[in-house]
Amino acid sequence: MTDNVVPLFKDPATGTYTLPGDTLAAPVAAVPGSVRPVRVWKRTARGLRTAVTSERTRTAARLVARHGMYVLGGTRIAAKRSWDGRTGSRYERMIRTAEAAGNFDEAKEWEDRLTRFRAARHHRRMDLLKAPQDAVKSVAYGAGLTVGGLLLLGIILAIGNKDITWVVGPISAVIEAIRWAVMVATVVWGPALTVGPWLALLALWGVGRHQQTAPQWTLPAQQRDDAGAPITPSIVVTALRDLGIAPLRKAIKEMGDAGAAMLGPIRIAGCGVEVDVTLPSGVSTAEVQGRRRKLAENLARHEHEVFITLPAAARTVRLWIADSGALDEPIGPSPLTLDETLTANYKTGKAPWGQDLRGDAATLSLYQRMLLITGLSNQGKTAALRALALWAALDRTVEFRIADLKGVGDWDMFDGIATELIQGPTDEHVIRATEMVEGLVAEMERRIQAPPGTVFDPLIGIVDEAQVAFMCPATDDDKRPYGGSKATSRYFMAVRKIHNQGRAVDVLLWEGTQDPTDQNLPKLVREGAHTRISLVLGTESQARMALGDKAVDGGAAPHLLRQGLDKGTVVVASDGIAIPAGQASITVRTHYIDTDTAGVIADRAKALRDGVTTAHTVTQGPEHDPLTDILTVLGDAPRVLTQEVLKRLAALNQDVYGRWSFIDLKRVLDGTGAEPYKSDGRMVIGRDRVARVLASSPDKGSASAAE
Repeated sequence: MTDNVVPLFKDPATGTYTLPGDTLAAPVAAVPGSVRPVRVWKRTARGLRTAVTSERTRTAARLVARHGMYVLGGTRIAAKRSWDGRTGSRYERMIRTAEAAGNFDEAKEWEDRLTRFRAARHHRRMDLLKAPQDAVKSVAYGAGLTVGGLLLLGIILAIGNKDITWVVGPISAVIEAIRWAVMVATVVWGPALTVGPWLALLALWGVGRHQQTAPQWTLPAQQRDDAGAPITPSIVVTALRDLGIAPLRKAIKEMGDAGAAMLGPIRIAGCGVEVDVTLPSGVSTAEVQGRRRKLAENLARHEHEVFITLPAAARTVRLWIADSGALDEPIGPSPLTLDETLTANYKTGKAPWGQDLRGDAATLSLYQRMLLITGLSNQGKTAALRALALWAALDRTVEFRIADLKGVGDWDMFDGIATELIQGPTDEHVIRATEMVEGLVAEMERRIQAPPGTVFDPLIGIVDEAQVAFMCPATDDDKRPYGGSKATSRYFMAVRKIHNQGRAVDVLLWEGTQDPTDQNLPKLVREGAHTRISLVLGTESQARMALGDKAVDGGAAPHLLRQGLDKGTVVVASDGIAIPAGQASITVRTHYIDTDTAGVIADRAKALRDGVTTAHTVTQGPEHDPLTDILTVLGDAPRVLTQEVLKRLAALNQDVYGRWSFIDLKRVLDGTGAEPYKSDGRMVIGRDRVARVLASSPDKGSASAAE
């Protein structure tokens, strides 16, 4: 315990106690003269920096700047109004506006008004020259009449009161009233001189605040960051002025307040507004279209919330401006999922597909129209195409033949609706899809040869992921390629034949493809589609491939949609959908129907039909021995053409071999020693080779014995 006791020492001079080595009692070492000022300066600088950068200081600075700009802006507006009222500048601006818009009749009318204004102003100024002498005369006449009237009144009062002093009574009363008025004015004049300028300043502030003359950065945070502000004519004109187009800026500056004359009425259009802008001479519509992002930002919107199209009127752009965030909201379920009694009419009906940007229902007619839909991967292409097919399936007269070259089950629900369903990405599936399309060609040719007036049920062939077919390297036994875009390509030529003549006999082809190029979507194929649809794409050149030059030049911009965010949003160029007059395309937000819901709708479509047996990609079961069946159909002939073997196999067992091609036959025989070979330049199958294979196989003993 004694170790923890600290002794205290008493200073005899002061009587105070200190600790041993107390630093307060010890002398302080001298501090260099430069150290303490530096520390003080640093603390002062930190304090100033904190004060200047604090949010309170910024808010106060914005407050002062905002109200100061209100006063300055109000002064400018009041001065401009006064100048306009006293000069012909307003008329001159209107004349320049009319001339810039090419409306020379209106310009002449404003010029006539300016002439009348100047004439009236001249008369007023001439009257002012005579005003002093007229004023002197008026004062003399007025004073004489006033004094005479007051004397007459005084005489009447004197007679009535029988008192001569009443003669000057009225004049005395007027003099007293004047004295009191002067006294009141003397009292009020001082405060009026003090308060008057402040009242004028307040009036100017009120004008500036009403016209919102303060810059955006001076506004409070809740107003400065409000991207959903309503669209007004002044906002649109300002946004156009600040696009960076010199002729447009100059024309608007010359128009002054009349800049809004460029605008048509701002109309509510669905989840946004729409306005037509007539551009002044020297400004092209392409210049405005090319600055879509900057225009959107000037309007406090995102790029995808502003659409620029070209109506029929010359030198006019149509702006559709969405409410902030409205395009990110879902549009609701498809009518196909809401009404279980809904049916379809392929000829007269329209498929309920989604909503346009105005919020109106977007419906698409499928009657006798080839269809092409394209876009980047995983953007909703298959779902959009499948939604149309599901609606058409509710018309029991429509026959489907479908090839899904992705093969992940997106079209499984059409098993029992389609008469043929091919699903898979391999070359073999492409070959089967090609044969399916060639089957459509054969049916088309049969219908064309039918007697005139014959009515046919619609037949719709669908090839999803068609780029796989165009890029397929496989060839047939005659060395003709299945893919490609040359005249030798079987798939390409079959598609072209359907595009050329299929519409007349209701044989249609719908194709879905992704990431289009000239190699995986040839020009002749894409231009053969009556309805061209595009989801988000990567470049403008791809947009032109998908929709055509006319649609893109008219404002269609699928390449400006947001990948991943605008899934299911499509741009459509077709006469089968209602497109505003003067436009070449329309943007549609399609209803999304998931795979499970699509299966429910497909079940309703199956219930409307008498039962459809769907032919699938052939898979052999253990109960069928292809080699034995091939030997059976060869009969006694030493060799038979491969095409003839295929026909005999189909006749032997239509369910198993009805869809077989040369590839199937070759697959079974490859590696067995009985492969097809050429004889006299044509592919054949030898009976002896097949019999030898069967005889050498242990499990084919019964077949060999039978032979």
